[in-house]
Amino acid sequence: MKTVVKILLGIAIVFLAYICVDSVVTPIQFEKEKALREKDVVAKLVQIRAAQLEFKAQYGRYTADVDSLVDFVRTAKKKEVKKEGALTEKQLEDGLTEAKAVKIVLRGNAREIKANGLEGFRRDTILTPMITFLYKGAYTEDNISDLVVVPYSNGKKFEMEVNNGYVKNNIPIPLFEVRTPFDSYLSDLNRQELINAKDVAVKLDKYPGLKVGSVVEPNNNAGNWE
Repeated sequence: MKTVVKILLGIAIVFLAYICVDSVVTPIQFEKEKALREKDVVAKLVQIRAAQLEFKAQYGRYTADVDSLVDFVRTAKKKEVKKEGALTEKQLEDGLTEAKAVKIVLRGNAREIKANGLEGFRRDTILTPMITFLYKGAYTEDNISDLVVVPYSNGKKFEMEVNNGYVKNNIPIPLFEVRTPFDSYLSDLNRQELINAKDVAVKLDKYPGLKVGSVVEPNNNAGNWE
């Protein structure tokens, strides 16, 4: 009988020790994996923010349609000025500006160009594919649709919302917000820890996930991790 009791006590001690260790290790593992995943999610949100800003630069508004944003990045062109040469301090002191120098070079008068010391001065406008301008080879036309897919989400897309009618001090200020909840990229982790993370965010009046921008008020297109 004493042997049985000792065995049962031993099992109970091992079980309690496991519970204690697990109660410490599980939250640490969850937070570690959460941090790793959020690094990738944030990277996507930063890329989407860049695309939205370029969309607005061309159309004067933001888009709430993820497919429209992808098509824009895939097909749009970015005007860039290719620069060769720079004005010297003396040229600037003599009243020569970039705009004046460009006009002189465009006129093509060799004598005028030489007289102003602009032989090596060039300012050419070139059209660069938007996908190349923004992502420098990180995406291609074939995989750019991945831009709006949330990492670790099994294919879920980011949520987008816009407020192109926001006005402050009689000045229209288009707003956008891109977000994804914890559930989208942490759903396969410990369920209780996920519930705890959402509960903490709600109690702190924060969005339970990651987002960039705001459709409520201007926030300089900041992310909630910044």
